Amino acid sequence: MTSGTEKSPTPADGREGLDDAVLPFAVEALDVRGRVVRLGPSVDTILRQHGYPDPVARLLGEAAALTVLLGSSLKFEGRFQLQTKTDGPVEMIVVDFEAPDRVRATARFDAERVASLGAGPVKAADLVGRGYLAMTIDQGSAASRYQGVVALEGQSFEEAAHQYFRQSEQIPTEVRLAVAEEFENGAARYRAGGLLMQFLPQSIDRARLADLPPGDIPQGHAHLEATGAPEDDAWVEARSLVGTIEDHELVDPAVSSERLLYRLFHERGVRVFEAQAVAEQCRCSPERVMGMIRSFSAEERRDMVADDGRIGITCEFCSRRYDLDPAEVEAAIDGGARH
Repeated sequence: MTSGTEKSPTPADGREGLDDAVLPFAVEALDVRGRVVRLGPSVDTILRQHGYPDPVARLLGEAAALTVLLGSSLKFEGRFQLQTKTDGPVEMIVVDFEAPDRVRATARFDAERVASLGAGPVKAADLVGRGYLAMTIDQGSAASRYQGVVALEGQSFEEAAHQYFRQSEQIPTEVRLAVAEEFENGAARYRAGGLLMQFLPQSIDRARLADLPPGDIPQGHAHLEATGAPEDDAWVEARSLVGTIEDHELVDPAVSSERLLYRLFHERGVRVFEAQAVAEQCRCSPERVMGMIRSFSAEERRDMVADDGRIGITCEFCSRRYDLDPAEVEAAIDGGARH
């Protein structure tokens, strides 16, 4: 947990509408810690620059909020990446979070399949289908790279995150995500929000998760009776409080992260720490593009030349267009090879 200046939030803390920030918090009476994220201009830029259909934009917005919640816990300079690959209409999602504060995201989808789902609300299950969700922590070397994978079988990103923490981290975790459009002066803007909360008591026994339920439990019998491992009362209370959050509270610009936490936990006492700003920023650059081109053979580079005699490359994340002269590309590669 990132720590820093701490305070107790109040119902009128003067910070309503703070966007593009992650706010860490702790409720010591319940042994829980967590983070709240609010994304405004950053996520709107990500979603608008590609012109995604609304269902795809909302799904990618949820993925971005989840990635920022998870990536902002990194205590070193590195990269956290969330990636999906499925057989659904949204074939792939990639969200990069470069610690401490930069995020970018992109999605690949089948426009006809998305359109066939209709104009009404679309469930994540209908967009994602079956495949996998991978979460990768990269500190810059192969030895320090860690990846966790969750099977996607039509569940939401919230459910996938719960499954990941249950199977990989063994930490009781609750995740809430929401995306909405805000309309002001005739203009629509996307907003995304999320909350991640974990049960971290000092006693390992208190934090122990119940075993996965066996498949032969008679219908109607509680999992608790089969495992004999009741949930900790503090965690039950914390989860119940978070369960009262409405989606609009996670994205409403009039409800700050501090105000939301106060509403949830004021009776127990909640502390918040210094907020971390988040910005949409792509990692692409002319130097990185040249590095990518160098990885291709001379024949493959010749095939990249378009009818206008130029090599055109568009960044999948930010849609920035790089227009290159093939002769200059070859000269740069030859010059680099001699050195």
